[in-house]
Amino acid sequence: MRPAQKTAHFVLYTRLNELPHARLGVVVAKRFAPRAATRNTIKRVTRELFRVSKLPAIDCVVRLSRAVNTKDGPATTARLKAELRAELTRLFASQNHPRKPLSAVSPADGVKPAP
Repeated sequence: MRPAQKTAHFVLYTRLNELPHARLGVVVAKRFAPRAATRNTIKRVTRELFRVSKLPAIDCVVRLSRAVNTKDGPATTARLKAELRAELTRLFASQNHPRKPLSAVSPADGVKPAP
């Protein structure tokens, strides 16, 4: 998978799949979000926005790539949640265009179907 889109804190990796729906994976490293409550909030917001975005049949992996807060302040705030929502909405909106299904992609296109 190659990065499809980047924001200030996230990288989105995508790949076509042969299923009738999209799938999601979320990676939130402890070094970028040291508190469990923060990591859980990030995952919860990501899953919520993924569900409402109604993406085509692709596999998505969202990876936190920069620190979102430190141990000094509160674990989650309304401001943090609003910023996360804005970034993740942008990420998913960038992938919300129709694509050829994996079975319709020919080897000449340079994409190999998954085994």
